[in-house]
Amino acid sequence: MRVMIVDALNQFLRSYIVDPSMSIHGQPIGGSKGFLKILNKLTREIKPDKIIIVWDGEGGSKKRKAVNKNYKAGRKPIRLNRDVRNMSEQEEAENKSWQQIRVLEYLNYTPAIQFLEPYVEADDVIAAIVQHPSMQEWEKVIVSSDKDFFQLLDNKTVLYRPTQKQVLNKNRVLEEFKIHPTNFALARALVGDASDNLVGIKGVGLGTVAKRFPFLAEEKTYHLEDLVEDCLEQEKPLKVHHAIVEDQELIKENYKLMQLYTPLISVQTNTRITEILEDFEPEFNKSGLRAEMHRDGIGEVALTDIFAAFNRFVSDFKKSLD
Repeated sequence: MRVMIVDALNQFLRSYIVDPSMSIHGQPIGGSKGFLKILNKLTREIKPDKIIIVWDGEGGSKKRKAVNKNYKAGRKPIRLNRDVRNMSEQEEAENKSWQQIRVLEYLNYTPAIQFLEPYVEADDVIAAIVQHPSMQEWEKVIVSSDKDFFQLLDNKTVLYRPTQKQVLNKNRVLEEFKIHPTNFALARALVGDASDNLVGIKGVGLGTVAKRFPFLAEEKTYHLEDLVEDCLEQEKPLKVHHAIVEDQELIKENYKLMQLYTPLISVQTNTRITEILEDFEPEFNKSGLRAEMHRDGIGEVALTDIFAAFNRFVSDFKKSLD
């Protein structure tokens, strides 16, 4: 059994940026229409037995911002890949929000499971799903361009990065980076992440980390204390060794913000995830979905593959009840 877990905002923005489609009412609909087309293509390629769509909650991660108020601050505004802009920045922002809401509402007519937890990032919900006991026997395909998911890859979990046209599993990460997924968050804590406004050790990249700390390729969880101990044991320490010893607090904070091994979610959120994963009853209202799309001025969109999958999900569920 295979589950496709989609980092929804990651894929919505991908379609919003590149798809210039307009509705018959003259309203931009590239994000919503493009997202459905992406889901259809993903379903054809991945052939899942279950689809889970995970959105970032409003306000982002409250727990991460409590650790570092500058987390994800100063991100550049989204740039559309086209020159013609007939709307003000405010109108574009409102339209983008409207399109995203409409995608959520469209998918409520389908047997796709959706998660949107206020003040919780999709990364943490996806991590909780991947590690949930009910999912342990499933093949899990995470769909996202986000490198944070490297740390979750194991014998049953792979990452599909559509923008990069790349499929990564545990072995591919080891081959490419010489760092085991179980130690990837620690390695990235040293390097930092400019996209999240997290400063790392100056001049240190993943290549340096792999070269100076080859034991991070082992299938064993290492901690900052192990790196510090290794640095202090060096007969001829380099700048990177001195920097790790001196910048331990920075690395600790980065690790708290980057690690997904213990998702930053509340007990209540974890309970909701469990209830939905274990009790969800799939239903598919195709005519209702088409009516909503028509109301928004979206013409015919080829969704054959995902509709076939939705019908199969419902049929399989009913058979399981017999």
